[in-house]
This record gives sequence, C-alpha cells and structure tokens, in this order.
Amino acid sequence: MKYLSWLLVLVPIAIVAERMHASPLAVFILSAMAIVPLSGMLGTATEELAGHTGPTIGGLLNATLGNLAELIIAIFALRAGLVDLVKASITGSILGNLLLVLGAAQLAGGLKHREQRFNANLAGMSVSLLTIAVLGLAVPAVFSWLHPDPARAATVRMSEYVAGFLILGYVLSLVYSMWTHRAAFGEGGDVASGDEPPDWSLRKSVIVLLAAAGAIGWLSEILVGSTEAAVSQMGLSQVFVGLILVPIIGNAAEHSSAVMMALKNRMDLAVSIALGSSIQVALLIAPVLVFVGVAFGRPMDLAFHTMELASVTLAVAVASAVVRDAASNWLEGAFLLIAYAIIGVAFFFF
Repeated sequence: MKYLSWLLVLVPIAIVAERMHASPLAVFILSAMAIVPLSGMLGTATEELAGHTGPTIGGLLNATLGNLAELIIAIFALRAGLVDLVKASITGSILGNLLLVLGAAQLAGGLKHREQRFNANLAGMSVSLLTIAVLGLAVPAVFSWLHPDPARAATVRMSEYVAGFLILGYVLSLVYSMWTHRAAFGEGGDVASGDEPPDWSLRKSVIVLLAAAGAIGWLSEILVGSTEAAVSQMGLSQVFVGLILVPIIGNAAEHSSAVMMALKNRMDLAVSIALGSSIQVALLIAPVLVFVGVAFGRPMDLAFHTMELASVTLAVAVASAVVRDAASNWLEGAFLLIAYAIIGVAFFFF
C-alpha cells in the first residue's frame, strides 16, 4: 500500500479537472488512477478494523468488504444507465482474479520458491463455489436465449430470484468456512482474521474506512460521468473498458497483496485473495447489483453475452484444473496469464 500512497495527490487533481471541465479522457484517467490508492486504503482500514473484532467477525468483514471499491464504482455506473459496462465489470473481475491475479501470484511465487502448496480444503471448496457461480450466470443466459422475451422483463424477474439464491449460497459458504468447518481451512480460510494486533486504533480504522469509501464514491461519480466520452475518444467499447480497466482500478491494491503473499510463500493467503474475490463477485456483488438496479429503476439481469459467459466458464475450468491439486509453480502461473491475454485480445476486437 505504501508504494501507492503517492497517487493520493491525484484525488484533488481529478476533482479540480472535473470542475474545470477538462478533457473527458484526462478526467477518466486521473479519477481512475486516484481510486487505486483509495481502494488500498479501504482494504487496509478493513484489515485493521478486523483486528479489533476477533477472528470470526474479522474474517466476515474482510469477506464482505473485499470488493467494496468495485461495488461503489458499479453502483454509480448502474445509476447512470451503463448496464453493459456494469455487467462487463462483473465478468472482468471474475476473469481478472481467476487468471491475472492468481497467475501473477503463482508466477512470482514459483520463480522464488520453485513449488508452493496450499490448503486442499480451500481449493476444493473454491472449485465447488466457482461451479455454482457459473451455473448461476449460465441459467439466466440460456433462459434469455430460449425464452421469447423482447422486453427482457421475464429475464430480469427470474434473475432476481437467481440473485437471491446466489446470495444465500454465499452466506452458507461463509457459515461453513468461518464457523462449522473453520479449523479445516487454516490460514487460507482466515485471512486477516485479527490474530496479529492491529496497528491502528478502532476509531482511526472506522474513520479511514468511511473517508476512503466516501472519496471512492465521489471519484466513481466523476469516473462514470466521463466514461462514455472517454471511451469514444479512446476508440474502445464499453465492454472492453468494463472488462479490463474497471476491475483493475477497483482491485489494484488487493491484486498486489496476492502477489506479495505468494512471494512470502504464503500461498494459502494468495489463493484465498484471488479465488475468494472471484467467488464474492459472482455470488454476492453481481446479485446485489441486480437489486440495486431495481431500486434505481435501471433493470439489470444476469443474462450475460455469449462471449462473456463462455470466457467465464473457460476461466473457471482452467483455474479449477490449476488449483485442484493444491500445489502451484511458475509454469501454471504463466499459463494463466497467457489465458487472460488471449481473452483480453478477443474482447479488444469484439
């Protein structure tokens, strides 16, 4: 986080640029870069707050707030009616965590430690949850393809029910890993659980958490407001921006944490960050955004485009094959990065 702190200077610069009606592309870039250190602060404050609450509540806080920055960006984008961008950001976050983050962690860790092992129970449960996530995203898409629904009203309605079941599944997974079977997951199932004394006071943790979340909300509104014009200037599609740029912006600090943990030979933590974030996006963030869309009058369903669904399905299959043996090396990491690059190129020309 410390090496990203200097980017905080971009927070007031981005706000001033927006107020002075600077180029939409400049505003987009400045606000995007300013969100990166703020998301890091948000993550650090969450971990420090978890240190004051005990292992169980601490783990729950980290699991619940892990993707808060990305959720805030998506909410503002949804309020602005950028539904395609929001759906692409969901796909991109899942792909980014499964292929880019896990791949970078395995490559970095493998180059330093040759072969690394992690909790087999963590790998097994992660594969199961990712499979359920694919099911939850595939059924609405298949429904949309096969059911005559020009207005997509029925698709949105059934997506609301599917969203409810996915959230239920996520809650049950937390109960399983943090209460009934907590001992089986060891370090990987209890990331930042408060075993080490926090460096910050409880008051400082809460203040920084709220301040970072508020600043991210402000900058997210600026980012979203400049997105359409900036995307046009860059000659990119909203889908590509949502798929590649938004997830990286929202989770840059968390991504770097996974790589750092792998370098320290704490692969349980690295795998938990990468896979846990993907699972959270699919089983919690995406369903929550469905209900947020209802509240905003911006209906969003879970029927993703064929290319998006195929990419997520393939990414889950590849990542599952890699983690199933609860061991990793640099070659597996390199292959995951190659897979991410292939999908990125495909969406660039899509």
